[in-house]
Amino acid sequence: MFLTTAVSLLLHEQFLSQIKRAERPVIVLSETPHIDDIATAFGLARIIEALGKKIDILSAGAPVPQNLAFLANGRVVLHDLPNIRSVTITIDCANAKVDTLTHVTENDILRIDVTPKHGAWRSDDVRVSTTGYRYDVILMIGVSDITALGDVATAYADFFFNTPIINIDHTAANEHFGHMNLVDISAVANGEACFDLLTRIDENLIDADVATCFLAGMIAKTKSFKTPNVTPKTLKTAGALMNKGGRRDEIVEKLYRTRSVETLRLWGRALARLKVDNDVRLVWTLLTKQDFIAAGTNEHALDDIVEELLATSPDADVVAILYEHDDDHIAVRLHTSRPHDALQLGSPFKASGTREAAHLSLSTTDIVEAEKILITHLRIELKR
Repeated sequence: MFLTTAVSLLLHEQFLSQIKRAERPVIVLSETPHIDDIATAFGLARIIEALGKKIDILSAGAPVPQNLAFLANGRVVLHDLPNIRSVTITIDCANAKVDTLTHVTENDILRIDVTPKHGAWRSDDVRVSTTGYRYDVILMIGVSDITALGDVATAYADFFFNTPIINIDHTAANEHFGHMNLVDISAVANGEACFDLLTRIDENLIDADVATCFLAGMIAKTKSFKTPNVTPKTLKTAGALMNKGGRRDEIVEKLYRTRSVETLRLWGRALARLKVDNDVRLVWTLLTKQDFIAAGTNEHALDDIVEELLATSPDADVVAILYEHDDDHIAVRLHTSRPHDALQLGSPFKASGTREAAHLSLSTTDIVEAEKILITHLRIELKR
């Protein structure tokens, strides 16, 4: 099934061997991927395609942020797994030839009617079989556990259970659920972890475009190398990526200096309602549906708003954005820095994502009531 190479092979050699044997790999991200996860996926996809493989990227969450379009290069991130497996019905027609074939779907039930010209079929003449899955290897990037995938984890549980998983991450919270676990906790970003992995295989695999993707992930995850977990190794890796052609100036321009008028309008509304609790180092704001309408944008702009909040609140350990969701509930983007855990803090509110960034859902439709419930909970937890 998996890891049929000799046990003596090192992990990076096993990784390369598995990718070379794969016919159709797929990269899967969490429902709430960080920019680092997405940028790293783009870079890794380029390398796998250079090895002659066709590859897709999946995330059940929001579309790719507009400020990452320069890395996507037209690539689409899927939100579902289309045509993942087919069912084949085989009929032995030696004793009864087919006359007509019809089908109808009622109440989500498909019925297929096949009528013979003469004679009849026995139950032994009919067989039902399924094909193999469309993808034969899964590469997960920045996924701490399977539940972080969101609804696709449930909808395609058999696929994830029966298909080999290569688990790539850099966080200590990772549950090592993969058949191969490439979890490098010495790295500060998945871009750094993948660079280290691939240079052990063949540094010539990393061209300027791949280097730019990995470097973008590192810059986004470290807030331009300003977070306290940045190490000399991190800076050395960043330098190596720039030597490979990583376009740092373009990354900074696209990630931090390019904001649409619509996003700036929404940022102004978020800033007007900004609230701070210095005692627990908590910052939060509220956005209504009317705010999105007036700004001329939608929830996709929240990624930029989060980045702005994080950049303008260096003393905050926890940042929350509450907003009215289209599904008539109050949603929350919750971001934390160590030692806090966004998933743990948001656990009473259907939290999904990672320990650094989680999506929450409050059943109330009153954003003021939701604010009271959430902030009261966070204050209690942060004072423990």
